[in-house]
Amino acid sequence: QVQLVESGGGLVQAGGSLRLSCAASDSGSIFRVNIVRWYRQAPGKQLELLAAITGGGVTNYVDFAKGRFTISRDNAKNTVYLQMSSLQPDDTAVYYCNLLPTNSWGQGTQVTVSS
Repeated sequence: QVQLVESGGGLVQAGGSLRLSCAASDSGSIFRVNIVRWYRQAPGKQLELLAAITGGGVTNYVDFAKGRFTISRDNAKNTVYLQMSSLQPDDTAVYYCNLLPTNSWGQGTQVTVSS
């Protein structure tokens, strides 16, 4: 089982930016070649998909994330990133990364955006 660790969350003012990281514990043989997705879950709301990236770097975003969120990966570091800009209070949530096909999840990182 591949373990994922998210980091980079914190408290930011509206309009600010954050870069989240998702680091994998394996040697890279699984993580580097498979799809990684970012999700978030706001208080009282369902988990929602934000973006995905293939092992080759092809990206896909849900509509509301386009233009503000950028997913990228550095396979040499076994890490996937989520760059977020123009953050608003509605972006407050716990952010998770997920690896296919093992369906591995991290523990999440809290993002809080103040108005």
